[in-house]
Amino acid sequence: MKKILVTGGAGFIGSHLVDRLVKDGEDVVVLDNFEPQVHQGKKPDYLNKNARYVDGDIRNEKALKESLVGVDSVYHLAAKVGVGQSMYEIKDYVDGNTLGTASLWDYIINKKANIKKFVVASSMSIYGEGAYKCAKCGVAFPHLRNEADLKKKNWEPFCPDCGAPLASVPTGEDKKLLATSVYAITKKDQEELSLNIGESYKIPTVALRFFNVYGPRQSLSNPYTGACAIFSSRVKNDNPPIIYEDGLQTRDFVDVRDIVEACVLAMKSEKADYGNFNVGTGRAMTIKKVAETLIDLYGKDIKPEITNQYRVGDIRHCYAGIEKIKAIGFEPKIDIKSGLKNLVEWGKVAKAVDKSAQAHEELKKRRLTL
Repeated sequence: MKKILVTGGAGFIGSHLVDRLVKDGEDVVVLDNFEPQVHQGKKPDYLNKNARYVDGDIRNEKALKESLVGVDSVYHLAAKVGVGQSMYEIKDYVDGNTLGTASLWDYIINKKANIKKFVVASSMSIYGEGAYKCAKCGVAFPHLRNEADLKKKNWEPFCPDCGAPLASVPTGEDKKLLATSVYAITKKDQEELSLNIGESYKIPTVALRFFNVYGPRQSLSNPYTGACAIFSSRVKNDNPPIIYEDGLQTRDFVDVRDIVEACVLAMKSEKADYGNFNVGTGRAMTIKKVAETLIDLYGKDIKPEITNQYRVGDIRHCYAGIEKIKAIGFEPKIDIKSGLKNLVEWGKVAKAVDKSAQAHEELKKRRLTL
């Protein structure tokens, strides 16, 4: 039996992981600051009673000391989440994510915590735009789209070499990282700090690049969380989901249960050590289709609100190439339809205060939409 620390273990992904670890007979400690924006000012009722919880901040040495006693393995999931919000709460995101990760590693190294394995939650956002293929030039990796094109509603990126239209293809781990938001930069920091320090001190470390995770327990009252939860909150409250651009941008939506399986595999497999791995389904789905599916599952008579506006830093297409993680034994099992049905069954009884319209206005006020 291992003694495992899960930072952010009271959150959406972390709590599901804690449940799995406890079920597997592990001794689990959770360090979480119960962020009010996520938890709405109270501890969630789904917390696993067989785990030990430390209510504290990852940047606080006392909290780290209490959390790491006897621990031999760490899942580092603690992070502030939200692309749009990160563009104006800059210090908070850098402080919470980058400095938080640095604080955790600084304590482990300088206090000589006996850590045998470390798994860090990274993000697909660190790629920026996904991978594409040009009929003339081959594989292409465009940067942010041209503002002049976006103002003309030309949403698709063009080949950076010849200017021809591009087709989206799976994004592999070897793609150059082009983070396009403060949040993405901090997730890149978390990954690179962890892999660098882990390798330097011979602590096997794995970075998992989560794609668009959805499932029960994702806060329906946090307007800066994932698209599925934001859309669910709107639909449940009889409001149309707000969709930027034309709704045909694509993402790779992966069920939280598959994410947990990837986390467990990464911890157990020596083949994963010192590597970075995409965790997704390998399939792309349009944002509009996700919204329409949720509306149908909730049984509502509404339609998505297509704004034809662009958020600064948004990308057009990105879905996971998963051959690398499949090679060490991972296989996504939850299809999007059954996964969203599971989300909606939970969402029908979960509290959902719809704040997405206010979030939209905040971005507009700060000129972060076009």
